[in-house]
Amino acid sequence: MGSASEDCKGRRPTGPEGPILLGLGANLPSPKYGPPVATLQSCLKALEARGLRLRSRSRWWESEPVPRAEQPWYVNGVAEIATSLGPEALLAQLHEVEAEFGRLRSLPNAPRILDLDLLAYGTVLRPGPKPPVLPHPRLAERGFVLLPLAEIRPDWHHPQTHRSLAEMIAALPRDQIVRPLP
Repeated sequence: MGSASEDCKGRRPTGPEGPILLGLGANLPSPKYGPPVATLQSCLKALEARGLRLRSRSRWWESEPVPRAEQPWYVNGVAEIATSLGPEALLAQLHEVEAEFGRLRSLPNAPRILDLDLLAYGTVLRPGPKPPVLPHPRLAERGFVLLPLAEIRPDWHHPQTHRSLAEMIAALPRDQIVRPLP
């Protein structure tokens, strides 16, 4: 069971301070849903069908794989949701949706039909080792997360380091290629 404020099913009766943020990505076509953009659009509908309320989402962005690899570029976005689920139950839902969409967990950084990450759960800090680690441990290093996030939450601050989104974006390696899709 999670924190004392969660019930036995992992639900939080009240939301955390701050937004619940998800990272969405795909770089392989889905046999059922088609190219990555269509897969991500279908994924948002699947999340809403499970009771996760979409509050806002960024545009879709394309990015080079990180670390660099010989595989298709990713389509990424960030969404803010509302839910009564606690972090563990929410992560379980995200993994179930990934599996329904055909995600196979093989090697780290392998190409994938769908990748869903719980980026932040309000101001909740969970260093691990038990997932989910919150905020996501590599969030501040990823342009494909920070740039879409700036579209929907430009005033967001990292709940652990207290760095502003603008500071984290300025610190990104200049060789990361991330650009909005038309």
